Amino acid sequence: MKTQACGAEGTTLKNGLRSRHLTMISIAGVIGAALFIGSGNVIANAGPAAILAYIAGGIVVVLVMRMLGEMAVAQPDTGSFSTYADRAIGRWAGFTIGWLYWYFWALLMGWEAYVAGKILHSWFPMIPIWGYMLIVTVSLILVNLMKVKNYGEFEFWFALVKVTAIIVFLIIGLLALTHLWPWGQPDAVGFTHLTKEGFMPNGFGAVVTAMLGVMFAFIGAEIVTVAAAESENPSKEIVKTTKSVVWRIILFYVGSIFIAVCLVPYNDPLLKDATHGTYTVTLTRLGIPEARHIVNFVVLTSVCSCFNSALYTCSRMLYSLSRRGDAHRIMQITGKNSGSPWVGVLISSIFSFVAIYLTATEKMDIYDVLMSATGTVAMYVYLCIAISQLKMRQKLEASGKPIGFRMWLFPWLTYAVIFAIAASLIVMVFEGTYRTEVVYTSMLAAVIVVMGLIAQKFNIGGQSQQNIAPMVGLQPEASAT
Repeated sequence: MKTQACGAEGTTLKNGLRSRHLTMISIAGVIGAALFIGSGNVIANAGPAAILAYIAGGIVVVLVMRMLGEMAVAQPDTGSFSTYADRAIGRWAGFTIGWLYWYFWALLMGWEAYVAGKILHSWFPMIPIWGYMLIVTVSLILVNLMKVKNYGEFEFWFALVKVTAIIVFLIIGLLALTHLWPWGQPDAVGFTHLTKEGFMPNGFGAVVTAMLGVMFAFIGAEIVTVAAAESENPSKEIVKTTKSVVWRIILFYVGSIFIAVCLVPYNDPLLKDATHGTYTVTLTRLGIPEARHIVNFVVLTSVCSCFNSALYTCSRMLYSLSRRGDAHRIMQITGKNSGSPWVGVLISSIFSFVAIYLTATEKMDIYDVLMSATGTVAMYVYLCIAISQLKMRQKLEASGKPIGFRMWLFPWLTYAVIFAIAASLIVMVFEGTYRTEVVYTSMLAAVIVVMGLIAQKFNIGGQSQQNIAPMVGLQPEASAT
């Protein structure tokens, strides 16, 4: 599929992503640094019952991806859920979720660069953290300014490192569970700690709180529906990757957490230490030498992968917003040879350079304030996807057109997801742990909603309807059950 914008030379995205690229992009989207580091804090708070938190969060993500897959198969678009919100709910909704999502990833890039800089500085202290941040940022900007297949290649190898690390961890963990691992601490075998200190030592409330936090770990799974628009057969690739998201979550997250809670006591103080993390603590207890450095290498790969995908996603989101008149038309400009929206790439990297400056001037704590406004973006994105799918499916069915890839048990599961997300946001406010994130993100979203409503009412930007495919009457390009 070729994505056109205004029909002019230098405003066209070029296909270049292959099936193996998209497979690894979809895997990389699910696996973030939160699995290797952040999951330790979840286990420390919820105990072994953290498994339940990841299962619950995983179920929501699987259902959301199924809904997104239904819309993306019918109408592949580089704007993905932002475009679908525009068509199904209204221009203000597409405007809001598009810019909110862009802000989330653009801001997160600065933080990923900071983590990469800290790891590299710990190995080679001759260069300051901000220097490494600059090297990582510029390098990955150059990758995204090239043809899209280069982005795909980098993500392929980044994801391969992460997948290999997880598989090795699972194999070693299984050997320890079955008493076949010959090294490590005496109690780091079998299912020792699954129930030794209590499966739910801090009560059900702690598990609920953990469930809310786990939702943040899964954001990124939806990136593949953005990338698929630049492949030869978007619908086929979306069907394949959407179906496989189930086993990825089970294997990567639930499998890893299950092994960790069996081999490590939940009250191990190192689990809450961000410099260690779940994998480091587990492998150290199993007697793996230099486990911390090994895991840090995997984390470095993970944050570079996240930065790379975030920059790609941000540039494509700006491109899509521009096509719909919701961003300046300069965002549509692409390289004549590369097909990359280079203006969007450069604009999207702005927060990374802000983070570099704040690190160099030792004011990075200011960045934490900005990050707090992204805390619940994932929840709003998932909620928007569910509402869009509900409305789009109803209109597609009313048109009598066939639907090739369907959401299960429609509309009941869609309503269930909407209710679960709305209830989670309410619980977050009253429970308190994530109240600041909810309030700040909601305030930011409210400002963008007002901007979107104004743009819609006064047709600011002159939304180009010829660039927006009709919501109904499209023949799905792939069929699946």
